[in-house]
Amino acid sequence: MENKKLEQLTVGCGCFWCIEAVYDHVKGVEKIVSGYSGGTVPGRPTYREICSGLTGHAEVVQVTFDANVISYKDLLIIFMTSHDPTTLNRQGADVGSQYRSVIFYHDDAQKEIAEVVVKEIAPYFENPIVTEVSELGEFFEAEAEHQNFYNNNKRQGYCTYVIEPKLTNLRKLHADKLKNRVA
Repeated sequence: MENKKLEQLTVGCGCFWCIEAVYDHVKGVEKIVSGYSGGTVPGRPTYREICSGLTGHAEVVQVTFDANVISYKDLLIIFMTSHDPTTLNRQGADVGSQYRSVIFYHDDAQKEIAEVVVKEIAPYFENPIVTEVSELGEFFEAEAEHQNFYNNNKRQGYCTYVIEPKLTNLRKLHADKLKNRVA
């Protein structure tokens, strides 16, 4: 029987559908939950409220992973190379603070690793990285229709034109970190 060392990562980089699809292909990822975090408005936010940009929440994914298979640092490197961490409150056509690039750390060790990754990856980008590194507050699970979105909607235009190129990039940059999949 295999011993697992389960840990969590919480990040946001635009629409949660994209990063959920990316992490779904990564070895060691056990569970992914799309949700919201980082807001200032009390109560449980809804997708509609988040989309208004008025709650302060970001669309995020909370990833449960086996640290014996993949490291928190490797997951952050995949995160930083799966979106544009140099655009403030924007990813492509998605604009607003709910689409910000953010790493929500769960403890001081994760904070240190996140800060190191941001510094190490910065030279690879022409513009300064604006990824926020903040302590995780309350995490709210998104509505059911936002969970496993890519796998449930592969033929939708957003999946074809926005998510598929991210998956192609993932396969190119991180092939050694991917699950073996049958086509």
